[in-house]
Amino acid sequence: MSNIINMIYVSGGSFLMGSATPEDVFFGHEDQHLVTVSDFFIGKYEVTQKLWKDIMGTNPSTFSKDCDDCPVENVSWNDVQEFLKKINARFPGKKYRLPTEAEWEFAARGGMKSKGFHFSGSNDLNEVGWFWKNSGDKPLSEDWELEKLTSNNCRTHPVGKKKANELWLFDMSGNVWEWCSDWFDEKYYESCHKKEAILNPCGPEEGVYRVVRGGSYFNRARGCRVSYRFNVTPDGRYDVIGFRLAESV
Repeated sequence: MSNIINMIYVSGGSFLMGSATPEDVFFGHEDQHLVTVSDFFIGKYEVTQKLWKDIMGTNPSTFSKDCDDCPVENVSWNDVQEFLKKINARFPGKKYRLPTEAEWEFAARGGMKSKGFHFSGSNDLNEVGWFWKNSGDKPLSEDWELEKLTSNNCRTHPVGKKKANELWLFDMSGNVWEWCSDWFDEKYYESCHKKEAILNPCGPEEGVYRVVRGGSYFNRARGCRVSYRFNVTPDGRYDVIGFRLAESV
């Protein structure tokens, strides 16, 4: 699996992006608005360490021991741009890219097959995602505490081991955050309130931070919701952030 690029065709459509009842107002910026996306392809899995090594010749991941099928992490948005150049050169005719934030959320929700789940594929995060309570040596409970995560060896896991969502996409909630192509603007959603659906939004024209989506093995459940938004500088490298590929039709 690790060195195969599995892409899923997503039939486009209109959907309500964001959340009417965000759980985290400070970080959420989830004002609900109508969006239309065209047909596209998106990776069935997060890009693995094996695929990154095949293309780049190195493995920057923290959790690299015996884990070729774990998602690559410790890669910045800028690093991913270099990966895209090399993988597209390796496969002439392909134009792999990062998904837009709108494409990412549409796919995470299950596209036109969406059942309206809180997380990608279920209302029970344990079924579909690795997060702080289930990503370590034993299940955790009570409140999030850094010491608990560290002592429990919380970490990434091989892709595709949890339940898929409605489009047969894996790990869109949890495991690692995923870079999107968009610049981040906390007010951007507010500017999208129109009667007609916005077609293929690509985010602000400029910014300081790039969008990441989906939450990680390190996060509380609320950060793994399909509507949750977060942001990181494009040169930021963290063991909670990876990515998946997209491609236009």
